Amino acid sequence: MKPNRAWFAVIGMTTAFCAIPARAQVETYTIDPRHTFPFFEIEHGGLSMQVGRFNETRGKVTLGPAAGTGSIEVTINAASVSTGFEPLEKHLRSDNFFNVAAFPTITYVSKRMKFDGERPVGAEGELTLLGVTRSVPLVIENFRCVVNQASKRKSCGAQVSAVVHRPDFGFAPKYSPPALGTDVRLRFPVEATLDQ
Repeated sequence: MKPNRAWFAVIGMTTAFCAIPARAQVETYTIDPRHTFPFFEIEHGGLSMQVGRFNETRGKVTLGPAAGTGSIEVTINAASVSTGFEPLEKHLRSDNFFNVAAFPTITYVSKRMKFDGERPVGAEGELTLLGVTRSVPLVIENFRCVVNQASKRKSCGAQVSAVVHRPDFGFAPKYSPPALGTDVRLRFPVEATLDQ
């Protein structure tokens, strides 16, 4: 019996289709606000590094690692600033610092992402703080994805860091060094779940 050429063609097309990696497509993730808390550090009085965080963060991440593409959009509720000391939090929400009445959110929107192979390692984007928008690069470390045992959905996580030059945003100009350092260091965990 002669081989059926049409059958071989079907097998070849099926094999080729199956060889396309699933990760070639762009995936969209929603940031998990229960496990994403931006922390900040700033030098105080030339004596110590003071630490705070924001308790409410939302956003989206897209990843197309095979093509080396992706995007990040993050929105932080400025009024959710937390230090463990209520009088200081009230001070930070005032027009001396975050001025949350006039500028309720802090946003970051990436322009492009950097990859090492198929692993994201950084992003170039714009931070908007106090109504001022400036370029701020992000460093992405410890990126990994797993199937979340609770939700049974794919989740990805990483450690993100950046340095924000406070004067670039006109942030707290009354508090110049040594009262407060000029650079604010950001280092925070991010977790995001694949959209269905």
